[in-house]
Amino acid sequence: MPGKNSVVRNINLLRFLECGSLILAASPLLPAQSKAVTPTFAKDIAPIVYQHCASCHRAGEIAPMSLLSYEEVRPWAASIREKVSTGVMPPWHSAAPRGQFSNDRRLTDSEKELIMRWVAAGSPKGYVKDLPPLPAFTENWEIGTPDAVITMPEPYNVPANGVIDYQNFTVPTNFREDKWVQAIEVRPGTRSVVHHILVFVSGKPPHEAYIQTTPPRPRRGQSGTAKTAETLLATTAPGTNAMVFQPGTAMRVPAGASVRFQIHYTTNGKAISDRSSVGMIFAKQPPEKEMHTSAFFNPLLVLPAGAADVAVPSAIQCDEDVHLTAIFPHTHLRGKSWDYKIVYPDGHTETVLPVPHYDFNWQTYYIFAAPLAAPKGSKLEAVAHYDNSPNNKANPDPTKEVHWGEQTWDEMQYTGINYTVDDESPKQPNSDY
Repeated sequence: MPGKNSVVRNINLLRFLECGSLILAASPLLPAQSKAVTPTFAKDIAPIVYQHCASCHRAGEIAPMSLLSYEEVRPWAASIREKVSTGVMPPWHSAAPRGQFSNDRRLTDSEKELIMRWVAAGSPKGYVKDLPPLPAFTENWEIGTPDAVITMPEPYNVPANGVIDYQNFTVPTNFREDKWVQAIEVRPGTRSVVHHILVFVSGKPPHEAYIQTTPPRPRRGQSGTAKTAETLLATTAPGTNAMVFQPGTAMRVPAGASVRFQIHYTTNGKAISDRSSVGMIFAKQPPEKEMHTSAFFNPLLVLPAGAADVAVPSAIQCDEDVHLTAIFPHTHLRGKSWDYKIVYPDGHTETVLPVPHYDFNWQTYYIFAAPLAAPKGSKLEAVAHYDNSPNNKANPDPTKEVHWGEQTWDEMQYTGINYTVDDESPKQPNSDY
């Protein structure tokens, strides 16, 4: 017969096995972990790449290589893992909570984890039948086929070397009626020499819902340049996407208006020509709200030589009840971060856009998922921080005191904004709808 100690050991073993069975039965994670399936490109990675990467990583776009097939992605697998794990790609520089901006490019934790596991497993291709359809792109246009394309009348010849002042080209729209623009995209003709383009529309005076407060802007009847009947229509810069407005919202281009392309060219050692364009898709019916654009800035900035952290403020005040739809921060190579907050009429403040790691090479219009209400009397305040020290590897010259200027080695403190006015009903005196 077994001894007493043997009986105790057997009873304890039975209890251990029973407890283990309960744990195994109660844990839904263990079976999944024991049968973890290796991710494949076709089934798991291609959907991520197509959704988050393909708009830039395809022929003719800003990215240096295409990532539309396994054969194109596989050689970059290790680099993709590094860029994704460090947050460099997809590029997104705001620390705002996920969901605050509709164009947030960040991957989810589960998407990142799939990429890590796929690379660790040797980056298998998987079955062709599991591949999702390739994303549909209109050749040369992010917004799809435009209803109207306005192009520079003649190519501009960019020399191989030297500094080029901003160039301006004015083109008539030949619109016989007011046009309501639902989507708009500025398309550089030769990306390698076009740094950025601002497109202005004539015949449309700037709206007065916002007034600049820091520093003061000249007003009518004061010294300084009076406002002209021209306003910003669209922008492109490294990393800037086309602008697609929400249904029921559109931007008006007046009948008979002209557009002016203001283009910043940079030479690259090779003489080449450029002929840039702007494309528009029109709303199918008159909008409920007109989209307006404006900007505020601080042209009085001074960055002392060698200074590692210089804060430069600016602000704009709301004259009417409005809803803010997008914010566009812009500095040059010394800019390192931005902070935006709204000060409401009752005095309380709210942070609306923190950008702790500004990147001159990826300039983003941050588009609110839900337009931000700014009652009359609210003030949007911005503070940009600059690094003019030798520690800034992109700094053109840390021994130089820096002021406002158009060229990249100068600096700017500029914010573009899009907004709608609460009590405004779009006027359609010349509408063809």
